[in-house]
Amino acid sequence: MPDSISLARLGRALSRSWLPALSPQALTLLACLGFTLFYNQRFWSAVIEAEPPTGVGDWGQLVGYGVVMIALHLVVCLPLVNRLSVKPLLSLLVLLAASISYFTGHYGAYFDTHMIDNVLQTDTREAGELLTPGLVLYLLLFAGLPMLVIWRWPLRQRSWQRGLGMSLLWLGGSLGVLVVSLLLSFQSLSSLMRNHHELRYLVTPGNALVSTGQVMAADAPLPEERLPIGEDAARQASATGKPRLLVMVVGETVRASSWGLSGYPRQTTPRLASRDVINFSEVASCGTNTAVSLPCMFSPLGKANYDERYIRSHESLLDVLKHAGYQVAWIDNQSGCKGVCDGVERQSPAPDAYPTLCNDSGCLDGALTKELSRRIGSIREDTVIVLHMLGNHGPSYFQRYPEAFRVFTPTCDTADLAQCSRESIVNSYDNAILYTDNVLDDLIGLLEQQTSLATALLYISDHGESLGEKGIYLHGLPYAIAPEEQTRVPMTWWSSRAFDQAAGLERGCLASRADQSLSHDHLFHSLLGMLGIESAIRDPRLDISQACHSPKGTAA
Repeated sequence: MPDSISLARLGRALSRSWLPALSPQALTLLACLGFTLFYNQRFWSAVIEAEPPTGVGDWGQLVGYGVVMIALHLVVCLPLVNRLSVKPLLSLLVLLAASISYFTGHYGAYFDTHMIDNVLQTDTREAGELLTPGLVLYLLLFAGLPMLVIWRWPLRQRSWQRGLGMSLLWLGGSLGVLVVSLLLSFQSLSSLMRNHHELRYLVTPGNALVSTGQVMAADAPLPEERLPIGEDAARQASATGKPRLLVMVVGETVRASSWGLSGYPRQTTPRLASRDVINFSEVASCGTNTAVSLPCMFSPLGKANYDERYIRSHESLLDVLKHAGYQVAWIDNQSGCKGVCDGVERQSPAPDAYPTLCNDSGCLDGALTKELSRRIGSIREDTVIVLHMLGNHGPSYFQRYPEAFRVFTPTCDTADLAQCSRESIVNSYDNAILYTDNVLDDLIGLLEQQTSLATALLYISDHGESLGEKGIYLHGLPYAIAPEEQTRVPMTWWSSRAFDQAAGLERGCLASRADQSLSHDHLFHSLLGMLGIESAIRDPRLDISQACHSPKGTAA
């Protein structure tokens, strides 16, 4: 037994002999150095692109930025570090840094508060699509191996008194280095961050730590019940006596630059093009992700006055419609309505009901047409139904359409976009729009058949998508630097003659506004106007139908 114990000790000693024992603080310094050198490639590329170095002094300036980054991470980490906590803490930070560097490097993502909101609101289906073989391999190399080294690295034994003294010494030294390096780099660094403030969202892993802290700090308790808005809303009676039915279709991740009706050279909307629709070609989104755009679209505030806390604590457009006497329902084929539909009837397509359109991972958007068809025959009152599409949600564009719509080839048939050519990614994305075009055409066909109703349809996407332009993919960039591919969205209107008559809507007048610069800001107020709803909360300046109504009847 003594021999076996001695051999085990010798084996452990030999396995660790090449790693010198370090203090927890020194191990943290090595980790912070690793973050700066190996997990911030996107940051350094962006800095060099913003201020190309031309001499030795410029390269020295970059070294100074690196010292600031190391010292800053050290100052944040050191108060939490001791012999017991250092390895679990660094392991979590390495895993976080590796994950962030993958998405910033491969997709051009920026981890601001909105991106953190997206992460926190992502459901298992969306998360599963992002868990690609490429990501797994990257995490094995940039998280698994470093974490193995961290756990194998021996730590020095010290008394708690000496350990506390060393911690204070390290913290004081790190603060000193941070202050000196900031002073030496202040002029250039402040200019860089002032002119390119988005760079702060690339500093890994600090970007996620700070943004998460801001999200948590802002997540204060809300009122138990949402505060009402538009309680004075009253609808004008239908001029024809027929109940009005508006189907609002909220698209997902569809950009205007790939929308056939908006001038895209490739015809991705052939069926809508054969319809008598009005396409609004210059529409800006409120945000670059669903977590921002969707609540904003249904709020009276608009982008300029966007206030997440106000929106979460107040009713939405759907509640105003209810106050006016409309029946309202939300049918969701997405990951939820982000609180917009909390006060109204809500349901999702049941996969068992539509086996040809659904599987274990969800349903194609054709199931929304089936859901509308199932309930439309029972509508006897003024009604608004919102259909929330899965649309072009990436990166699995190839899963958003059936095989019959695989028209543009070759396609990217994986969620790991790094494995595909840009051409195949665009083809898959465009095929998904072809399918959306088909779904919208089927919905319009269904509405045309309802002779007892005055029917209309509005389609509008929540935000756009980058497909490799300037090396950027997906969406979610800070709005100030987001390309138009992420901020310009399609909006298309169709209405039956019966609806135009019931609403007193002059179609030619509305069509004349098709090329005006519009935004999600107009949606709230325009829908109230088109549906004949008067309320103090409606801003006539943001109602695109304001001048397009014939004299109205009396309030219902």
